[in-house]
Amino acid sequence: MTHAEIKSALLTSYETDGGINHFDGINLPAEESVNQLARDFMHLLFPGYFQETCLTKKEVPALVDRLLRDIETRLAAELEKCLRFNRDADPASRARELTTYVLAQLPELRRILQTDVAAAYEGDPAARSVEEIILSYPCVLVISLQRIAHVMYRLGVPLLPRMLTEFAHERTGADIHPGAEIGTHFFVDHCTGVVVGETARIGNHVKIYQGVTLGARSFVTDEKGLPVKGVKRHPELKDNVIVYPGATILGGDTIVGENSIVGSNVWLMQTMPPNSIAYYQGDAASIIRPRKNKEALLEELIDWVI
Repeated sequence: MTHAEIKSALLTSYETDGGINHFDGINLPAEESVNQLARDFMHLLFPGYFQETCLTKKEVPALVDRLLRDIETRLAAELEKCLRFNRDADPASRARELTTYVLAQLPELRRILQTDVAAAYEGDPAARSVEEIILSYPCVLVISLQRIAHVMYRLGVPLLPRMLTEFAHERTGADIHPGAEIGTHFFVDHCTGVVVGETARIGNHVKIYQGVTLGARSFVTDEKGLPVKGVKRHPELKDNVIVYPGATILGGDTIVGENSIVGSNVWLMQTMPPNSIAYYQGDAASIIRPRKNKEALLEELIDWVI
């Protein structure tokens, strides 16, 4: 086909294959602007780590002032687009209000992120320093942006929260929905292939490995056969749970109790009592039983092997 023929075919496609065009509509959030917002958030949350030159303590106030102003301007603009898309009555005023609220949460988010970094350092014997973790561990980017996006998600902001988490997903291979509720000291080791659904709940001091899925078992549908939104459909991990590589945990009523371990490649669709372990033995179905005393050190052994 010639250039003119391809152009003509595409223009025809825009008319005949609707639903994936966006002409003469609401101005949507811009991908590059949102990506820059994500990068600026990381610089603000971890000052001195991502600059090209050494940051002195004397320079910090000026850096924070500049980043805050840049983020405030960009965030308000993108939030206004999202609110216009949502048919908000006064999107400009509401966007400014939400921007102030989100930025005011950053000090508390930094406190929680410090626990995540500590969990990574304490949970990975290969980690040599906190600096190594912040600079190179994918979980830092994934969890940081998810926590910011979660604030916006709880405020009912459409589009932008998911775009922020997708920035991290694209770079790390870990897909954690902004709706997921996550406690302190959360560590995702290796990250690749991790999927955490919208209504998942994760307690404190939880550690999951690569390839773990916290997913839905099935969808409640309406009279048209479409999924009903907002239904609890993803599992809950209580405090001090460890989930090893490749495990799949499904269902909104599935709960993994405190201090439990889910072994590698386990397919779990039932609740586990506290202090339990789930694993496969030979060709048998998965086994769930109480943890024994000697299994208190199981995670240390497997960490050493990995």
